[in-house]
Amino acid sequence: MKNELRLEPKEFANLIRHAPLVSIDLLVNNEDGQILLGKRANAPAKDMWFVPGGRIYKGERLAQALGRVIGEELGIDANSHATRFLGVFDHIYEENVFGDPDFGTHFVVLAHALQLEILPDRLPPDQHSSFRWWSINDLSKSPDVHPYTKAYFEGHTPREK
Repeated sequence: MKNELRLEPKEFANLIRHAPLVSIDLLVNNEDGQILLGKRANAPAKDMWFVPGGRIYKGERLAQALGRVIGEELGIDANSHATRFLGVFDHIYEENVFGDPDFGTHFVVLAHALQLEILPDRLPPDQHSSFRWWSINDLSKSPDVHPYTKAYFEGHTPREK
């Protein structure tokens, strides 16, 4: 992806103020059915456990964005891992990454399931301060897991059958 397609902070704040962002969330599970969550380092949802993910850039095709987000969030080559589309979700927050109280953030999320046997030794720290595997039962009960993450697992699991 070309760097010139990334917005400067002022332009990005204006976009967040006036339009939804389209993003990809990754529901990563292992062979035991545990789900990978990262502790968010940035707003929105700062300090909450959340599935990895990232936004799609203008001019970026969905397949390219999915590969980039998998690489950036998990540090792996996406070409060797199959994903399964789970659906479209709205994530609407009163906060934004800039800490400006005058506007919130709206994501239209394209959720994808991905099964991994093992993760790289070191996951990228840009968006999450730490990562860990959670059982669906534990994440559903934890007050530290964001409600939008919990909603993914109400009534189904991302595990491939």
